[in-house]
Amino acid sequence: MKNLKKILAVLLVLLVITGCTSKKEGGDGEVVELLMYQVGDEPEYFKEVMEKVNAISEEEIGVRVNLQYIGWGEWGEKMNMIVSSGEAYDLSFSENFAVNAQKGAYADLTDLIEEHASEYFDSIDDIYKDGNIFDDKLYGFPVNANVYAQQMLTFNKELLDKHNLSLDGINGYADIETLLSVIKEKEPQTVPYAVGRGYKVALGNFDYLLSDSLPYAVDVDGDQTKIVNVFETPQATKNLEIIHGYYNKGYIPVDAATSDTSYGHGENTWFVRQETQGPMDYGDYMLSTVAGKELVSVPVTDMLKSTAQARMANFVVSNNSKHKVEAVKFLNLINTNEEVLNTLIHGIEGEHWTYDDATNRITKKIDKNVMSPWNTGNNKLIYVTDVVTDEMIKERDVNIEAAVSSPIVGFNFDTNPVKNELSAVQTVMERFSDTINTGTKDPKVAVPEFLKELEANGSNKIIEEMQKQYDAWRK
Repeated sequence: MKNLKKILAVLLVLLVITGCTSKKEGGDGEVVELLMYQVGDEPEYFKEVMEKVNAISEEEIGVRVNLQYIGWGEWGEKMNMIVSSGEAYDLSFSENFAVNAQKGAYADLTDLIEEHASEYFDSIDDIYKDGNIFDDKLYGFPVNANVYAQQMLTFNKELLDKHNLSLDGINGYADIETLLSVIKEKEPQTVPYAVGRGYKVALGNFDYLLSDSLPYAVDVDGDQTKIVNVFETPQATKNLEIIHGYYNKGYIPVDAATSDTSYGHGENTWFVRQETQGPMDYGDYMLSTVAGKELVSVPVTDMLKSTAQARMANFVVSNNSKHKVEAVKFLNLINTNEEVLNTLIHGIEGEHWTYDDATNRITKKIDKNVMSPWNTGNNKLIYVTDVVTDEMIKERDVNIEAAVSSPIVGFNFDTNPVKNELSAVQTVMERFSDTINTGTKDPKVAVPEFLKELEANGSNKIIEEMQKQYDAWRK
């Protein structure tokens, strides 16, 4: 009996050892766990979806992921703190991409992608690669999604119908005041215009050189040879004054500049909000799917293929990560493995959706996506539902062809000559952006004060350097 117990004990140890070392591509045989940050609120079905995805990832590449969500309202501030402090993490949705990439916060992915994700990168539009290279190094791992985008005013159709409100003639911010006044009067528990911390007014058809967290851009509708501060343009002045007027009339929450209220898409807590749409959203289909109810939108900017869009949904690997190879392998898995990606987007097959081979469509058993397609993975691999028609797909392709390309696509500004000024300007932006964009402060007073602060912190030097590099690039 004692010998039998000894034999059983040895067998048990061998089984444990085997179980710990049988994973594929785990380097020394251990499963690597990555810390990953994503923007937004943790979605429903998140835990069971990640259990399945991690099981596949562990089997395929020896990797598991601890995915943590950070809400939109605190995202920018928290990620900037993480980057500044050098806090350890492995991969993340990007924040302030161009600046952080060039100051060394993100890993150079050039060789890693060539070795572990070349097939994916060979399959996507060149705009995604051209827009994410600095000094011949690739720092972003882009989601192949909306190659163009436009800003939309998105309305809760349930409330439009309830009050017999029409969107005819709505072409911009100035046209929605009558609608807002009706909602304020008749729906006192509903916020007419859902605005909160981090909101940015669509100031015009601009393509930003770094990101819209900094004010430097080319006016696609104006002189495309000049770099401008968007807050000095007539269209920006007009739109900011309209938003301030709405704030004064109570259409925008009084605490908008500091509020992190999420206003869930499917709730009647809001009437209109600003959203970004592109071709893979199939009009309002994707937003309505997220909401679980019908939403309808009108554009406030044009369809633009831009540098900003190339960086719209980037993932990055921390330069401090000890698992850069595994991080790139996981990003590649999301973007090339249909089972992984569709589990993240739609949920568990059989439980949350079923696939029809005859129509190449899925039927959803839940009324929303789990994760958002635009900032999760390769949209070409995402199964479309039985609601998406052939006509919608045709319109998508027509719009992609019709979209205007920004004049600065492929121009990547080298921030090194003005990195100190950019850091100082970023601080100024963080102090002023929320109060100006939410309409909390009168732009006639706040914007001149803001511009004065920018100038005192080197904004003019930044514009001069941008113009110098842009002129050289154009030649």
